[in-house]
Amino acid sequence: MGGDGRYVLNGNWVVSPAGTYEAAGTRVVYTRATGPEETLRAAGPTSEDLLLQVLLQEPNPGIEFEFWLPRERYGPFQAQAQVLGWSPRQPQPREVEPQPLESPTVIPPRTPIPTPEPCPPCPDTRGRAHRLLHYCGSDFVFRAHVLGRIRQAQETRYEVRVQLIYKNRSPLRALEYVWAPSRCPCPPLALHRDYLLAARRLISPDGTQDRLLLPHAGYARLWSPAEDSRVRLAARHCPL
Repeated sequence: MGGDGRYVLNGNWVVSPAGTYEAAGTRVVYTRATGPEETLRAAGPTSEDLLLQVLLQEPNPGIEFEFWLPRERYGPFQAQAQVLGWSPRQPQPREVEPQPLESPTVIPPRTPIPTPEPCPPCPDTRGRAHRLLHYCGSDFVFRAHVLGRIRQAQETRYEVRVQLIYKNRSPLRALEYVWAPSRCPCPPLALHRDYLLAARRLISPDGTQDRLLLPHAGYARLWSPAEDSRVRLAARHCPL
């Protein structure tokens, strides 16, 4: 997690693919084999703090870490480490391998980017019956402020700030991702607006993904005092 509170990888219950990620002014290389071992490497230097969180689903197998400091900062760190009983390694000279001469970069010809097709109109989902159906059948109903939106593959991911919870089957965090199953979600959510959302919890069969899903043609209304009253009234009519 970066200093701004956003996950660099493996955040929000979604396992990230192995690869190289930009974080804290450097590149973080993440590798994961078929077994339980995972490795993070970064050449540095880092420009901000990085927070490493570990979620253990079995007895702790052990965590090993190693980092390097500039020579001018090693002395003060060594004194603190000795007080704490640590045994840091001595600084080792780095060997720089000669880099091969790079051939001139050939710029490929530009190919026109196809214009995405416009999204079709969304079905009409207004009415008391629709509100009651989604409130009673959902796992979560909450007021959310939309912070960001990313379209990837055949789905859309919204980053939202949870402001008020009307219904929840499990705890919600202050910042959540809400997924819509299309690049043209219905209804669409505008950035920097407040909505009342009814979402379902979707867990993948292998347990690696745990998402909040906004169904197609689901319940997503701009928040207002009147809509707040309507959704509270709907809560009274759900079967126990």
